[in-house]
Amino acid sequence: MANYTAADIKEIRESTGAGMLDVKKALDEAGGDKAKAVELIRVKGLKGIAKREGRTASEGLIAVDISDSEGGQTGTLVELNSETDFVAKNEKFVALGDEAVAAVVESGATEPADLASTPFGEALTNAGATMGEKIEVRRIGRVSGEAVSSYMHRTSKDLPPQVGVLVASDKAGAEVARDVAMHIAAYSPSYLNREEVPEEIVADERRIAEETAKAEGKPEKAIPKIVEGRLNGYFKENVLLDQPFAKDPKQSVGQVVEAAGGTITGFVRFRVGS
Repeated sequence: MANYTAADIKEIRESTGAGMLDVKKALDEAGGDKAKAVELIRVKGLKGIAKREGRTASEGLIAVDISDSEGGQTGTLVELNSETDFVAKNEKFVALGDEAVAAVVESGATEPADLASTPFGEALTNAGATMGEKIEVRRIGRVSGEAVSSYMHRTSKDLPPQVGVLVASDKAGAEVARDVAMHIAAYSPSYLNREEVPEEIVADERRIAEETAKAEGKPEKAIPKIVEGRLNGYFKENVLLDQPFAKDPKQSVGQVVEAAGGTITGFVRFRVGS
């Protein structure tokens, strides 16, 4: 039997992100040689990549970068996925998230596929091989403005950030932008303002509200007002500037930003796996 200890297994698991059984098998095959075992894990991982293509990677982390750019700042969010939370909280996986967002910033990539031809593409393949899981960049998001603020939220204290938000604003808006980012993390708006809501969605909501009011037997003369009220309810639920502000629900987000003398110009929100 190969000569190795539980501490050896723990060390290799933490350094590679590989499962316990895979580590034990590699150590057995390597005769207890830790360096050789790590090499075997990587080689076998590379061979198994094709088999993992159909598997679901729904755990992971959100990584962020905010850099100076022409006219102000540009913020970048990257979602990096793994199959299990064990790998997601591994130090090497967390470091890979930092590498991913750095590669996106440097290359200007707008889609995950754009990273395949960068040095990070090889690093991503190697990481999947050593960790024995499907590891992938799922999506990339950017906002630019005079100022960009961020908020990163951990849904569990032993996991890296699972929710990431970027908010672009003018300089005056930066005063409240972080609070707005925290609000977005909690309330997940779909649109910045009413103008961003597609016309077909507004038409559908208006039609549904009207049909519902008629089905409820509301007076014909009252229906237009009821429809507008329900449409406003849709905006309050889905439009950032119309939502009641998390820290003071008596005000809308738009009113809070206006009181600061600023403007929010864009936002992006990622939650791992959603």
